[in-house]
Amino acid sequence: MNILIANDDGVFAPGIQALAKALRPLGRVVIVAPESERSGFSSALTLDRPLRPIQVAPDMWAVNGTPADCVYLSMNGLFDFEFDLVVSGINSGANLGDDVLYSGTVGAAFEGRLMKQAAIAVSLAGSNVRSYESPDDYAQAAHWVYEFIAKGLPQVPERHILNINIPDVPEIKGAQITYQGRRIQSKPISSQVDPRGRQVYWIGLAGEAVTERKKTSQDIQSDFFAVANGYVSITPIQMDATNYSILQVLQSQL
Repeated sequence: MNILIANDDGVFAPGIQALAKALRPLGRVVIVAPESERSGFSSALTLDRPLRPIQVAPDMWAVNGTPADCVYLSMNGLFDFEFDLVVSGINSGANLGDDVLYSGTVGAAFEGRLMKQAAIAVSLAGSNVRSYESPDDYAQAAHWVYEFIAKGLPQVPERHILNINIPDVPEIKGAQITYQGRRIQSKPISSQVDPRGRQVYWIGLAGEAVTERKKTSQDIQSDFFAVANGYVSITPIQMDATNYSILQVLQSQL
């Protein structure tokens, strides 16, 4: 199997290095990732300047662009062979609920949405994750991804991907299929004055997770609920965001 790995934390991030090492027994693993951190870029493509992929090691490329750029280039002519699977991650921090709207990790995975096998976005969720500097800190999560792929990926409809969040706990309890949770409104922006006397602003922190349990026919819980209770969250998400259930209602109002 030819496996493409991308991320939004940068080509040398410990999470992507741990993931590549874990997946190499499955076939050829090629890393194509941003030359530096590109968090929050979602599915953005670079259209206003040229992209310059640079090979920094065997089967390892750095790109002066976004996470989605990396996958787009890789699947549209950068290489003389095709990939069988796209895996994005392991992200340093969770991508739960509303996070998927902004996530570069998820955005990179969505560029692989047309492949026969579902592309995967993988994140490590925990309060200390952003301080991790060694691939060893991601070894347990990377091994879980290896086993998940090795046993055969679940089938999902076309243009879907799997958003996976792995809790940073000593022992993972198992995995749960989940729905995408939601957050309350984001924290307010912070305003400061820079040394030159200009007003600058920092985007506020993400809002808190909505913690109440949602009733479903199969009693399936949210991604937040699964991770908070020590389970890997596996959420199928799709490119088509149309709310089909209200189309007829809206049509009747025209």
